[in-house]
Amino acid sequence: MQKRGISDDFLKPKYEDCVDPLLLPDMEKAVERIEKAVKNGEKVLVYGDYDVDGITASAVMHDALKLAGVETVDIMLPNRFKDGYGMSKKVVQRASEDKISLVVTVDCGSMNAEVVDELNENGVDVVVTDHHECPEKLPKAVAVVNPKRQDFEAGDSSVRELAGVGVAFELARALVKKKMIPEGQEKWLMDLVLIGTVCDSMRMVGENRRFCFFGVKVLQKTRRLGLRELMRICKIDKIDTEAIGFRIGPRLNAAGRMRDAETALKLLMTESRTEAANLARELDLLNQERKSRQVAAVNEIEKRGMTDDPVIVVEGDWHEGVLGKLVEEYKRPAFVFAGVEDGLKGSGRSFGEFDLALALRACRDVIVGGGGHAAACGVKLAKGGTEQFREKVNEYYRGLNLASQERFLEAEEDISVYRTGDFSVEFLEEVRQLEPFGEGNEEPVFLLKDVYVCDAMKMGETGKHLRLTVWGEDKKEFKAVAFGAEQEWLKVGFGCRVDMWVKIVENEWRGRKSVEGRIIKMTLVDDEVF
Repeated sequence: MQKRGISDDFLKPKYEDCVDPLLLPDMEKAVERIEKAVKNGEKVLVYGDYDVDGITASAVMHDALKLAGVETVDIMLPNRFKDGYGMSKKVVQRASEDKISLVVTVDCGSMNAEVVDELNENGVDVVVTDHHECPEKLPKAVAVVNPKRQDFEAGDSSVRELAGVGVAFELARALVKKKMIPEGQEKWLMDLVLIGTVCDSMRMVGENRRFCFFGVKVLQKTRRLGLRELMRICKIDKIDTEAIGFRIGPRLNAAGRMRDAETALKLLMTESRTEAANLARELDLLNQERKSRQVAAVNEIEKRGMTDDPVIVVEGDWHEGVLGKLVEEYKRPAFVFAGVEDGLKGSGRSFGEFDLALALRACRDVIVGGGGHAAACGVKLAKGGTEQFREKVNEYYRGLNLASQERFLEAEEDISVYRTGDFSVEFLEEVRQLEPFGEGNEEPVFLLKDVYVCDAMKMGETGKHLRLTVWGEDKKEFKAVAFGAEQEWLKVGFGCRVDMWVKIVENEWRGRKSVEGRIIKMTLVDDEVF
């Protein structure tokens, strides 16, 4: 903590230090339009997105509008397979059929001027709340509440890093300031703010840090029956970044990726214990199916030799979860495309100095639409446009002359450790004060220097996992596990000396707690042992 220069304000943030939500662009206009909807008894439609950020933001906005006095609030989520990225024109028909007079977007809308125009022509007002990159010319909405607006000068720059759900929550806070929501009631929405922010990989500093710090406390006593059931199925007894990012998030995401995001939304909003239990089980099964399809897709991509360019671009009936695997395994940016009704829909992932938002701008003449962040984006192509996009994006990448991008994926230690006995439960509790982790507040990495391997065991049906017991200079045993270990690591055995980079976790066996490591990198000190 000392090395990172972390202050008490970071470790123990105060809710009253959150920014004034009314300072966000167009926030006053958004609140005024919602106040009008309350007075006139209007029906409001929340238009969201199908990922975790979009689903949680939709639920937050729905609940905030209801708390503010809007009598009828409906939610519309796009279908990943039919609608693609951004607002679908189907919202125009839905608004007409349901006599909607106000659409409030979450996690989208900044790049959808055409759809906003159509809604306006049909007498429907639009309030956009979003966090994606903005064009210079904004949609003609009543309000565009987006901290990434080019004309917005943020007093606290961390608001530019808000997730879609964070922007939705800022609107809820603005409604509190305007006395439309009873003070304190908005805090019960922070369980969803936490989940959406962590799962959208937002920088965990400033406003996000404040929101997520208190979000952990709310999630621990959440009133949402669906979240309780999901945590029970996931066997979560402690709320941390791993529980959210690797257990809760993938199951919520599985709904939109495998079938329809409505399943996850229902889970977050149900007031029936029976329905909550059934939906949690359904999401768990969908997540298992997602993982199986992901493995099959990666294997097929490897067999077809589609990974030769500096930016990997693949098209097929792939599960979008292969993106993370491609980036992780090949250490290169990647795009994955699949066919939809009117073209091709894809997602991109990146790291280091290759900014996907800028890449899409450079490729604007070969794409139908898209947007996102530096590290993640959505994009839509015309049918048959994959090859042209592949050539264009790789031409752009090569023109940047980026050097050694793999270094951004390399583990770097926060501190070197020589005495393995120092990894006590008490020490782990101190580290946990930094939770929740994320970009800008990464989980600490410890380098165990020149430790002696006193036991090595392969695990799993195919022996692809590795458990090591090592000694430091104090000769205290420390256990560490590598899931999906690299082939060279599997050669490590008794008597080897290694440098090992680990993250630490709590292990409990028969009521006894201990600390063990998760190996993220390992090198051999004495290469004659192999």
